[in-house]
Amino acid sequence: MAERIKCLIIGSGPAGYTAAIYAARADMKPVMYTGLQMGGQLTTTTEVDNYPGYPDGTDGTAMMNDLQKQAERFGTEVRFGMVTKVDFSNEAGGIHKVIVDESIEIEAETVIISTGATAKYLGIESEQRLIGGGVSACATCDGFFYKGQDVVVVGAGDTAAEEATYLANICKKVTVLVRKDYMRASKAMQHRVERTENIEVLYNTEIDEVIGDAVVDGVSAVNNQTGEKTVIPVTGVFIAIGHKPNSDLFKGVLDMDDVGYLITKGKSTKTNLPGVFAAGDIQDKEYRQAVTAAGTGCMAALDAERYLGALE
Repeated sequence: MAERIKCLIIGSGPAGYTAAIYAARADMKPVMYTGLQMGGQLTTTTEVDNYPGYPDGTDGTAMMNDLQKQAERFGTEVRFGMVTKVDFSNEAGGIHKVIVDESIEIEAETVIISTGATAKYLGIESEQRLIGGGVSACATCDGFFYKGQDVVVVGAGDTAAEEATYLANICKKVTVLVRKDYMRASKAMQHRVERTENIEVLYNTEIDEVIGDAVVDGVSAVNNQTGEKTVIPVTGVFIAIGHKPNSDLFKGVLDMDDVGYLITKGKSTKTNLPGVFAAGDIQDKEYRQAVTAAGTGCMAALDAERYLGALE
């Protein structure tokens, strides 16, 4: 027999936990399945200094633990598990069916999707080992910690250009490593990079190794045309080669853009299917901040509550 619930939240993190807090307070008795990475991307961040309410800062894991406790205090049931299949109804008032861990059947009147997005990394061993020790995929999250220092940005698109110009206002010098002999960023963004005195762009250049034991001391870069290697002394490495939304489960079911971000209607969190809502980085490729994810989590719970109210 399938378990019937009012509100199912798929995925944890700021969006999921905030949705859970609001849904629980609205007596929707939400059930959350956390996914394999409980707490989402923030649990890979050692320090969080820009989330309101933490005057002395906190770390990502501690913050997610706080949000989980708050959600549970209002009655959210948090379960460790992975949604592996969905069968969403196309009709208002229809029941949405999901399978968890390929065996548990859940029927939900509303579903809030907050599965987030995963930052793309280069995949080299030294980079993976130093994530949180100087390697980051978010300049606006972590740039502050490198004030007055030298850093590297890896990437060639608009994201890399934006991160580089943002960091240039904080850091002493920013070196941008571009794999090809040109940048893919828009002309306007390229001009901003060119006009910024403390940004240097190295073309045909890739990271061979991130140097450091517990923290980043520099990078070994290689020119992929000549094979020449250079050691660049830096304390921070920002990988800006894009994000992959965790939306494979919903392909062919929910409307999404060509990258895979779920499309929501207007300023709401409504997807193309009634009773299914999306919050956080799964539908936001512009801001990707904990505080904006939390805001859309609140919106999703309110949208779900209003949806159920309209059916009564």
